[in-house]
Amino acid sequence: MLVVVTRKLPRAVEERMRALFDVELNATDRPLSQDELASAAARADVLVPTVTDRIDATVIERAGPRLRLLANFGVGVNHVDLRAAQARGIQVSNTPGVLTDATADIAMLLILAVTRRASAGERLLREGRFTGWTPTFHLGTSLRGKRLAVVGLGRIGQALARRARVFGLEIHYHNRQRVSRQTENELAASYEPDLDLLLAEADVVSLHCPLTPQTRHLFSSERLSRIRPSAYLVNTARGEIVDEAALAARLRSGGLAGAGLDVYEAEPEVHPDLLGLDNVVLLPHLGSATEEARLAMGQKVIQNISALAAGEPLPDTVLP
Repeated sequence: MLVVVTRKLPRAVEERMRALFDVELNATDRPLSQDELASAAARADVLVPTVTDRIDATVIERAGPRLRLLANFGVGVNHVDLRAAQARGIQVSNTPGVLTDATADIAMLLILAVTRRASAGERLLREGRFTGWTPTFHLGTSLRGKRLAVVGLGRIGQALARRARVFGLEIHYHNRQRVSRQTENELAASYEPDLDLLLAEADVVSLHCPLTPQTRHLFSSERLSRIRPSAYLVNTARGEIVDEAALAARLRSGGLAGAGLDVYEAEPEVHPDLLGLDNVVLLPHLGSATEEARLAMGQKVIQNISALAAGEPLPDTVLP
């Protein structure tokens, strides 16, 4: 069974794949073009894409009769045309659960960094503009007693809420469906069915919802205007959930106090208006970037491929 991997994976994962499968690896880690992805799909039994690969209907239409599984290295599958895959009878798997803590850590880091102006402070120091401590120098905002609005209280949203409670934040959330009372009690979280009302009362807004047609530009210029000027926005979900141009305009005009971003609309490009703002903390998509998380993601991929080879149900099936 031929397994084609589109990007370079951790060494231990690649070595395990070599031991188990007939595998083609990407030693250079160069992103594949759409034609190269289609060529891989045409000859593979299993294709292992990542978030950087657009597995659209054209790629899937050109897939050969051997292709049985798209074993995605990552949780989000918005880069895969699930309906086209389903129509061809191609299964899709992902790697849920194993990157929850790593991503929640980055969200908490961004909350701390943007509210305490850490990124701007580091730049000031490195540029030689720090002239010494004074009582009013570079003041930020404390978190204790502030209201955190979690948009999407799934695994990562819940993990962030647990961390945020340690810092004294009040947890409020909006979700497609209300979570169990047990979970609400554990997190001391209150549910708000009206997203705009949640935003209007928040001090920090953290995004953890999936990217779907309904959530694309969920945070448009109009919705961003519902957040009060003293509040902060953090996004570790998907860049397309936020209209970056509108966000930059709000930040530049004082309509928001700050933002912390780990994901972007046109990754790896970042909207140029964001790059020059001191009230924005920008990270290069580090959400799952720990050795432990990436190794666990690779193991998930291997488990799904092994299940396919054994004729067993996939442990991490994704449905349209």
